[in-house]
Amino acid sequence: MAAKRLLDDSDQDKHKRIRTTTTPFASAIGEIVMVKNMQNLFSGLEPLLRRVVNEEVERAMRQCYPPRSITRSPSLRLQAMEHPSSFQFIFKKKLSLSIFTGSRLLDMDGNSINVILVDKSNGQNVPTSLPHPIKIEIVVLDGDFPSSEKESSWTSEEFNSNIVKERTGKRPLLTGELNLTMRDGIAPIGDIEFTDNSSWTRSRKFRLGVRVVPGTNQNVQIREGMTEPFVVKDHRGELYKKHHPPSLNDEVWRLEKIGKDGAFHKKLTLAKITTVQEFLKLSVIDPQRLRKILGIAMSEKMWDATMKHAKSCVMENKVYVYRGPQFTIHLNAICQMVRAYNINGQTIPNRDINNINKNYIQSYVREAYDRWNELEEIDEALNDNVALLTQGERMEQFQNNNNHQVSYDQNDFFVDKSGCIEWSPFATSPLVNGIAYSFSGAITDDGALRWH
Repeated sequence: MAAKRLLDDSDQDKHKRIRTTTTPFASAIGEIVMVKNMQNLFSGLEPLLRRVVNEEVERAMRQCYPPRSITRSPSLRLQAMEHPSSFQFIFKKKLSLSIFTGSRLLDMDGNSINVILVDKSNGQNVPTSLPHPIKIEIVVLDGDFPSSEKESSWTSEEFNSNIVKERTGKRPLLTGELNLTMRDGIAPIGDIEFTDNSSWTRSRKFRLGVRVVPGTNQNVQIREGMTEPFVVKDHRGELYKKHHPPSLNDEVWRLEKIGKDGAFHKKLTLAKITTVQEFLKLSVIDPQRLRKILGIAMSEKMWDATMKHAKSCVMENKVYVYRGPQFTIHLNAICQMVRAYNINGQTIPNRDINNINKNYIQSYVREAYDRWNELEEIDEALNDNVALLTQGERMEQFQNNNNHQVSYDQNDFFVDKSGCIEWSPFATSPLVNGIAYSFSGAITDDGALRWH
């Protein structure tokens, strides 16, 4: 029994020692957890307490001091609160359209995009600057933000909530130089490009937005800026896009209403009309044939759209020389006559070029068209009204030996009394004395041209 009591006492002492050795460790763990929880609580309460204190201090200052004394305070923070929308970012120029994925974004002039800082306190966008650099960020916004009723009164929270991110599993929606530093009120944007089109968004459009990088520049409040909404197309569509304006060497499917490998494109290719220049040349020489090639599937409305686009083409500074038996004519790049010389090589003045047999001149122009590859090319800066087909405002008239009236309009058409409209084989823009050429003459029995 004595031995059993001794054993029991020994077990009790052992358990006491175990309890006394484990208690400090558990206490330490508990204290650490408690401190951590308190730190988390304080971290969460700190911003709230700061805001409450700031609000109470500002309320007390407004009660104790007139508003004027507050605006005169040296604190930029208080000044910004009094004028929250005085400063705003804007994009200096509109973007160049159309926009494709993988292509660099540029402004409407083909230059780098610039963000500038303006002061709108007087109701106008007056460029300004701050004495210190500003960290700014370029973001993508949904195209239908802001709504019409909030066109100019959105909040920063609304702006941030309408930032568009990439689709799941996709690359960042906008890549490149997105974080910039604005100095002296301007920040040029480097290479930025979209990696995805805009067809999957609710508006099917994007905007570019600009804001102060969160957490920086807390002294002065600057309102965000944004571009006009725009569509971003997949880069595969860039291969088929139209050129505005087209060039003479562009393939003919670059013209409006003529799709690449479409029915019109195939018909023109079979007729060996593969470039915009060849299209325009035939429209001058034989518009009826051109219409016949395109067929009845091209409506009048489509024809007008195609011709309007084609006539916006920029002309090259060249003339093409055709030498006939009686005189020499100079043609522009689309087979319109711009100058004539007599058999002695002298320029025929306007007073001597009044009325010429229209069919005779057209036959010369047609011969030049048929032998185009044999014509001599001369570099010559043409009059601006010749270089751009859509320029020119005058209505000129010429009268042939049959008194058949033909008038020229600003689009280089001529209209006869029968109401037929076609392209003129003569350039409307003058090269001598500021008056467009018209020709007069008669064909003799031996086929020679006699000038009146």
